Amino acid sequence: MDAKEVKKHLTLKKVELKHLKQFNELLRYVFQVTDSDLEEGGYEDESEIIRAKRPVLREADVYGWFNNEDKLISQIAIYPCEVNIHDTIYNMAGVTGIGTYPEYTNLGLMSDLISLGLKKMRENGQSISYLFPYSIPYYRRKGWEIMSDKMAFEIKDSQLPKQVSVPGYVERENIDHEDVFKIYDQFATVNHGAMVRQDLNWEEYWRWENEEERTAAIYYSADGEPLGFCFYWIAEEVFHIKEMVYLNQEARKGLWNFVSAHFSMVELVQGETFKNEPIAFLFEDSEIKETIEPYFMARIVDVEKFIRKYPFITTGKPFHFVVDDAIADWNNRIFSLTWDEFDQLTISDQPIGNPVYLDIQTLTALFMSYRRPSYLYRIERLKTDKETLRTLERIIPDQVAYFSDYF
Repeated sequence: MDAKEVKKHLTLKKVELKHLKQFNELLRYVFQVTDSDLEEGGYEDESEIIRAKRPVLREADVYGWFNNEDKLISQIAIYPCEVNIHDTIYNMAGVTGIGTYPEYTNLGLMSDLISLGLKKMRENGQSISYLFPYSIPYYRRKGWEIMSDKMAFEIKDSQLPKQVSVPGYVERENIDHEDVFKIYDQFATVNHGAMVRQDLNWEEYWRWENEEERTAAIYYSADGEPLGFCFYWIAEEVFHIKEMVYLNQEARKGLWNFVSAHFSMVELVQGETFKNEPIAFLFEDSEIKETIEPYFMARIVDVEKFIRKYPFITTGKPFHFVVDDAIADWNNRIFSLTWDEFDQLTISDQPIGNPVYLDIQTLTALFMSYRRPSYLYRIERLKTDKETLRTLERIIPDQVAYFSDYF
């Protein structure tokens, strides 16, 4: 039986709560989640992770292909999220739970699910989407592009920063302490790319972590204002940092004072930070080990809606984007940008000013500030004239995205 004939016997529809067990089984198969993975994540058995995933089917849009026995064979889940893009809050579609059983691959099932997912995102007003890629080339072909990096670091005990005087103090608390949420909420409002975490986002943040074994070190100012936190655990003489968040440099110094206070207890400090900005420069001994790798990808779902809300730094001479989007045909057109005397932006489909030729992936990298316009021009991902290139450099914010979540 050829692919077309097989596909005739399949049905594309919404995945409901009654399919929860099948949803989880497909996830476990595709991502090779073992019993030991569940145990390390703090789950007692498979039924517990199934119950934990129930909110996904309640709050997310999940679609799947089913065979004629109503067995789920391919799926995609779309979380409703909010993110900060250059100090502007956007509705974001978090894509996860993607998978197809191997006997049903090469039928175009996932391509159909992604196309449907993009249409649903657009209908829901989610003009941008994030995902964690299992294959960067695959998702690039679908229009996503790298938008943030993760940097792993390793510091010897002898390289830890020396204690510096700060007016505040650190308290050890549970990871769900109210001040953790208060700090992160403030942090997310001033860091480009960051997730504005609701309950479901926090649940996914800890999904594969054993939070009972994690501790929050919270830094307070002299007058008791929470200014930063560090999620950590200690095992086999290694101080592990899951994430360190701070609102000012006083909090950063205070938290590293806390880490350095473990000098006699540990041999190494290992951790991760979620910007492609090395931390070595901040240390007296900068010869630490740092490894940077791509982390999350993003995709502009609805170009016109995204641009209308985008916080350009300033205005510029009119120009137009010529966008190539192989999947979302509503983006496959001209977008002209003009500003009036009151700095109000108008977008039209007429070719006003000079053109900027680029695909949807490059446009996403551009607006997420993962790479600057001049760099994209230099590597021939973006084609335009020098004057318009200078305009792009002036109007697009230059702030690296921070994204530490996982779903």
